[in-house]
Amino acid sequence: MMDEFIGFLKTFGVIGLAIAFVIGAASSKLVTAFVNDIINPIVGLALPSGDLKALHYNVTNSATGATSTFAYGDLISNTIDFIIIALIVFIAYKMLSRYKIFNVEDKTKPPK
Repeated sequence: MMDEFIGFLKTFGVIGLAIAFVIGAASSKLVTAFVNDIINPIVGLALPSGDLKALHYNVTNSATGATSTFAYGDLISNTIDFIIIALIVFIAYKMLSRYKIFNVEDKTKPPK
């Protein structure tokens, strides 16, 4: 039974997937810290509020007087965060595929 379990882990790459998940989570935290501590203050220098995440737009309902706040600065910050993470994943994929670390078949080509 234990041999079957180890064969399952090897066949489906579960161990590699788990390692990739842990490294991905750590990389995500690192990139988020980079965006929050480096990118946002640099962008904030050009903004009147001085903080990218503080950008917002208030809309007041004329009938009820209720105010809604659209915090678009946080959305911009998270978009920058996502783009950096996607770029890192793309670069890692390109480097690993260059050295043939893993075998990826091209599904766009017809089978031979």
